[in-house]
Amino acid sequence: RLEMNSVLAGILPQEGGLEAAGSGKYNIAIGLLALLTAVGVAAGIHSLWVGHEHTFGVSRGVPWGVLIAAYVFFVVTSTGLCIVSSVGHVFGFENFNPIAKRAVFLSIGTIVAGFLVIAFEIENSWRMPVGNVIGANPTSNIWWMGTLYGAYLFFMMIEFVMLQLNNHKVATGFGLAGLVTGIVAHSNLGAVFGLLNGREFWHGPYMPIYFITSAAMSGCVAIIFFTYIAYKFNGWEMSSGMKRSMESVAKMGALMMAVIIFFTSWKMITGVTGQPPGKYEAMQSLLTGDYAMNFWVGEVLLGMAIPFVIILLVKGRNMNALFVASLAGMIGIFFMRYDLVIVGQLVPAYHGMGLVDYPHLLSYTPSLHENLVVAGGIAFCGLVFLMGEKLFRGHVSEGH
Repeated sequence: RLEMNSVLAGILPQEGGLEAAGSGKYNIAIGLLALLTAVGVAAGIHSLWVGHEHTFGVSRGVPWGVLIAAYVFFVVTSTGLCIVSSVGHVFGFENFNPIAKRAVFLSIGTIVAGFLVIAFEIENSWRMPVGNVIGANPTSNIWWMGTLYGAYLFFMMIEFVMLQLNNHKVATGFGLAGLVTGIVAHSNLGAVFGLLNGREFWHGPYMPIYFITSAAMSGCVAIIFFTYIAYKFNGWEMSSGMKRSMESVAKMGALMMAVIIFFTSWKMITGVTGQPPGKYEAMQSLLTGDYAMNFWVGEVLLGMAIPFVIILLVKGRNMNALFVASLAGMIGIFFMRYDLVIVGQLVPAYHGMGLVDYPHLLSYTPSLHENLVVAGGIAFCGLVFLMGEKLFRGHVSEGH
C-alpha cells in the first residue's frame, strides 16, 4: 500500500485535485452549464415540434443558419484537437504528450456537441442514422460526412479508453485511425462547400485544404484555452513539462495562424480582383458591408492578429498571455465559421439579371431558438469538460 501511494504521489497533482473539483465552485458551474444545456435542448425540441419555419430565421434563400455555423465550429475544433493530440501520442513528439489525454477527451466532447446542434437543425433528425445505412449514397458528400464522422468518433472513443488503461500500443493504432478518418472527414466537409459551384463564395479546390489548416489552428487554441482553465479551476501549478507543452502548442498555433492569414488574404484578393460575379458582392459585404464588423473585428483582429502577435511577443512562455490569446482566438474562430456559412448564401441565385423586386443581397438574422440551441451546445461542451476533469483526475499523464 505504501508503495502504491508513493507511485500515485508521483503521478497525481498534490495541490487541489479532486477536492477542488468537488467544491461549491465546481457544483455551481456544473449546475449552470447543465441548465443552459437543458434550455438549449428544450428550444431544439420545441422547434422540431412546431416546425423550423416558425422558430428559425432561415429561409428558402438562406437555408443554412447559425446552427450549421456552430456545427462547423465544433467539428473543426474536434478535428484540430485530434491533430494536436496525435503530434505527441502518434508521431512521438514528446513535448505534446502532457496535453494528449485532455485533447483526445475534448475531441470527443466537441464532436458530440456538434452532433447535438445539427440534430436540431435537421428537421427530421431521427431519420438520419437510419437513412445513413438504408439510403447509403456514396456520391453524396453529406452522406460521407455523417459516415466518416461516425467512424471518427468511434476511433477516438476507443483511443481514449486505451489511454486510460495505459495500453499505448493499441491507443496509438486507434489514434492514427482516428487522425486519418478525421482528416478525410474534415476535408470532405470542406468539399461540401467547395463543390457547390452555384455558390461562388465557396466554390474552389482550396476549401478542403483551408478546413484542415484552420482545424489545426482551432485545436491549438482550444487545448491552450481548456488546459489553462483546468489548472486554474483545480488550483494546480503547471509542471515544467506542461509549460513546455503549452509553449510548443502555441508555436504550432502561431504557424497555423500565419497560414490562415495567407489563405484569407488571397481569398479576399481573388474575390475583388476583376469583380467576379457573385463572389465580389459577397466579399464586399465582408469588407465594407453589413458583415464588416464580423470580419475586421471578429475574424481578423480576434481570430488572427491578436493571438498571433501575443504568441510571438511572449514566445509561448507566458501562460496568462497565452490564455488571453486563446480566448480571443476561440471567439474569432466562431466568427470565421459564421461568416463562412452565412455570407456564402447572401448572393441570390439570379443576381445580376435585372429582375424586378429581386433583392441585391439576401439577409439572415438568427432567431431566439437558434441562439438558445447554440448556447446549449457550448454549455454542453463546457459541461463535458468539467465532468472529465473530475472523472479522469485532470487527464494527468504518467510523465506529468
